[in-house]
Amino acid sequence: MVFLPHAKFGQLGHVPDHIPVSEFMLNEKYGRMSHDHARDPYTCGLTGQTYSSRQVVDRVDWVARGLAKEFGWKANQGNEWDKTLAVFSVNTIDSLPFFWAVHRLGGLVSPANAAYSAPELKHQLLDSGAKALFTCVPLLPVALQAAALAGLPKSKIYLIDVPQAMLGSAQPSKEFKSVSDILEAGKSLPPVDELKWGPGDGARRTAFLCYSSGTSGLPKGVKISHRNVIANTLQIKAFEQSYRQSQKPRDGRPAYSEISLGLLPQSHIYALVVICHAGAYRGDQTIVLPKFELNSYLAAIQNFKITGLFLVPPIIINMLRSHETCSKYDLSSVRTLFTGAAPLGMETAADFQKIYPSVAIRQGYGLTETCTVVCSTHPEDIVLGSSGCLVPGFEARIITPEGQEITSYDTPGELVVRSPSVVLGYLNNEKANKETFEDGWMRTGDEAVVRRGPKGTEHIFIVDRIKELIKVKGLQVAPAELEAHLLAHPDVADVAVIAIPDEAAGEVPKAIVVKSPSASSDDAVVTQSIKRHVEDHKARHKWLKGGVRFVDAVPKSPSGKILRRLIRDQEKEARRKAGSKL
Repeated sequence: MVFLPHAKFGQLGHVPDHIPVSEFMLNEKYGRMSHDHARDPYTCGLTGQTYSSRQVVDRVDWVARGLAKEFGWKANQGNEWDKTLAVFSVNTIDSLPFFWAVHRLGGLVSPANAAYSAPELKHQLLDSGAKALFTCVPLLPVALQAAALAGLPKSKIYLIDVPQAMLGSAQPSKEFKSVSDILEAGKSLPPVDELKWGPGDGARRTAFLCYSSGTSGLPKGVKISHRNVIANTLQIKAFEQSYRQSQKPRDGRPAYSEISLGLLPQSHIYALVVICHAGAYRGDQTIVLPKFELNSYLAAIQNFKITGLFLVPPIIINMLRSHETCSKYDLSSVRTLFTGAAPLGMETAADFQKIYPSVAIRQGYGLTETCTVVCSTHPEDIVLGSSGCLVPGFEARIITPEGQEITSYDTPGELVVRSPSVVLGYLNNEKANKETFEDGWMRTGDEAVVRRGPKGTEHIFIVDRIKELIKVKGLQVAPAELEAHLLAHPDVADVAVIAIPDEAAGEVPKAIVVKSPSASSDDAVVTQSIKRHVEDHKARHKWLKGGVRFVDAVPKSPSGKILRRLIRDQEKEARRKAGSKL
């Protein structure tokens, strides 16, 4: 049975496949909000520096001219792999104009996680074949080390400007050219040629090479085409268009628009597409912050009257635990909270709703491999715990481990999807391609169920990662379910649940816990309290028979995904030191 989007959530129209992302985002003929009515797309949340929509068009043009001169590139010569640039930076208001300037030349951008170590960045530089690395002063030491490991000379390292507040006493080194230098040089250079693409070129050519989070093994390069980004941008717009048009005009603009938070890493597909592309296309304003710091985050909401928060669960939990601090700021402008990248527990959502009853809590689900949003909570159809309804243009199937198709509601299986936003595949990894992509369908690796919501629409509920399910005597335990339950315990600040081998049961759950400040210093007392909390509310096979271990921090990616592989490695080492064997 193929599940389809509900008709009331809009239709996906024609998806252009003959243009680059830059043309789609900047040319009004492709349906973007007119430049005259759009808000400033990118504004620095620390300094207030901003660019109007028309200024972004100019900046893209000038940077493209400067890049063409700097690297000897011509728009219609060579392919994207000849023009691959890696970007290793915190969030800036210059990032997206820079990305589009590369696309304007037919090039490719490979954004790297700003939390990477030098060996991790080295892997991406070598795997992507990057011709140069664009970084920023705060990350320059790691960038230099990684470039040296990858054999990339210093002359191929460039800087992206960041707010002075992030530099402290450090100053940009004159040894390295900056994007600002390239832009200024471009102002006096001739325009670059228009790209001469034909039908299908935008679907075949890679725009972004993003790397998977690497919860197991080395991160894989995901080839995202221009059409993939364009498709998901149009899918998001179609899904919300009727709701937006029903809202009262604000600030003299013809339709409802958001002032959104741009805190999540621009290297991650969630921020890259949902915030940076879909937002700008719809005429929204994004308030860009380079990193999460509670007070500057709250100040940005208050100062810029942010209406839409794009967050991940760890930040939401931080707000709940820091309610006293949050109450000192005016957050009344916030109308919606959208969370993704990792599941938000129903208990956490309910707790947030109690404190902020006027904020609509929305959740979405997507992957780098789907070029982001598969399903999303519609503002008029909110079901806490659900990841929402399929966005226009997606098809979904639920498949059993034996390969049988599930045709009923409330029956779990692997979620398999098809959409024009599903990516081209992995770079240099045919094994992963065969395991993941088949006849246009993409195996997500996530266990899901489809349920009817109160309004009769079909909602997708993500149960867990299939490879992370704990098998206890043949019964499945979802770590995410136990984690959400444990976070409601007053002694638990953060938690990850992993599988521990057991001779009798095969596997049993173990909780890796960060204690809250109010918890007892007696680990044995806290352990017993946590175990009882599970035993009083959960079935026997979900009990923490593997025990509880206390840590200072749960390893996570910047988007909030628990790095279970790293936790398992740590667990092995801890048990080795304790003199036991797995």
